Amino acid sequence: MKMRILQQFLNTSLISVFLILSLVAQGGCESRGKTEIIGFPQSFADLADKVKPAVVNIRTTSTVKVPGNPFKHFFGPDQGDQNDPFGDFFKRYFDDVPDKAMKQQSLGSGFIINKDGFIITNNHVVDNADEIKVKLSDGREYKAKVIGRDSKTDLALIKISSTFENLPVLALGDSDKMRVGDWVMAVGNPFGLEQTVTQGIISATGRVIGSGPYDNFLQTDAPINPGNSGGPLVNLKGEVIGINTAIVPGGQGIGFAIPSALAKSVTGQLKDKGKVVRGWIGVTIQTVTPELAQSFGMKETKGALVGDVASGGPAEKGGIKTGDIIVSFDGKNVKTSNDLPLLVSETPVGKTTPVTVIRENKEVKLSIKVEELTEEKIAAQSSAPVQSFGMKVDNITPQWRQQFGTTEKTGVLVVGVEQGSLADEAGIKRGDVIKEVNRKAVKNLADFNAVVAKRSEGQPTLFLLKRGKQTFFVTLESQ
Repeated sequence: MKMRILQQFLNTSLISVFLILSLVAQGGCESRGKTEIIGFPQSFADLADKVKPAVVNIRTTSTVKVPGNPFKHFFGPDQGDQNDPFGDFFKRYFDDVPDKAMKQQSLGSGFIINKDGFIITNNHVVDNADEIKVKLSDGREYKAKVIGRDSKTDLALIKISSTFENLPVLALGDSDKMRVGDWVMAVGNPFGLEQTVTQGIISATGRVIGSGPYDNFLQTDAPINPGNSGGPLVNLKGEVIGINTAIVPGGQGIGFAIPSALAKSVTGQLKDKGKVVRGWIGVTIQTVTPELAQSFGMKETKGALVGDVASGGPAEKGGIKTGDIIVSFDGKNVKTSNDLPLLVSETPVGKTTPVTVIRENKEVKLSIKVEELTEEKIAAQSSAPVQSFGMKVDNITPQWRQQFGTTEKTGVLVVGVEQGSLADEAGIKRGDVIKEVNRKAVKNLADFNAVVAKRSEGQPTLFLLKRGKQTFFVTLESQ
């Protein structure tokens, strides 16, 4: 009887243990299932096999000039100075030595985007290249030509000069859907080591690193090194969501990639037109700091503060005024001043775009017809102080007006003077307002740049200055 009871107990215990183990196993499966659902990769091997065939090694050859006179940089061009005891020696034996042309090679990466052989890479990889060679993952090597380059975004589109069959390609994904913490994989040729794969996550989005007016980088901790430039940063689907571009040399795991959304727009124009056409509205902007936000009666530090409006430009025609804070452009929020240049640049030329500004604590709805950005307009307009004649000049913004206590509304303000410079020797001081250059009225920085650019070389430059209640002329000799 006792044996039967013991046997029943053991059977019941075994069944219970079996049920518990089953539940644990099911729980483990459920946990593993949940882990797989959120995208935790067991291995990157399949992804690497999918991506690597379309990644290429780019080798460029360029010509650089080397001075024939190696002492020119040490002693200057006037080695024949009679006060220099070695001057006659250098002039006799080295002055007539011609400069030499030397070949220089560099390496980079890229990836194929269609079966016609178009390849996306960085502009700095192919800039000034006399010859471009592309090596595919299977060892085939071809010459390539530049279809178009864009230095402002550091993107370039090149094409292999041959015909192909079954060429591997990579698709551009949607970088706007990437979130901080998403897995990514980088493929390239760091230090010439072909087909190197590294993995990491998206560390940040919308990074501004000071490389240009259209900064909007993805930051990743996937290891990126010299030679990775132009290579793809892909998501777990094998779609390119970024083009590896820059690193922080002294940092660890701090790399930057151009978002695929921007690359798609730029390379599409490079393929169709060979250049990039960007929108322009003609404003000089600055960041809304907490202090400025308080001065303008704003509760949030948002938007782009208009420091100046180009005369006759789209913004002026549309009613934008100095002191306006642009908070929305074409239906998209302008969170910081860095957002606006990118939004404007991507707006089709000729489009009439709705704009919302804050003016005297009230929202004002306006509309601006976007014009094309040209090099002339870039030269005539600046978003930062300009260095000229040893002085820094800028538009008279509300911030500068408050700092220097000036009541002037037109002209350019001298915000800095270098000691011993032409401006310093002429008596120009910080806080002076330049009203004229060579008898031409100067209303803003654009006018100043335009007049200075047209001045005659070798001739003195005449400035009309306003200092407090005094107005006087100053002449600066040619630089």
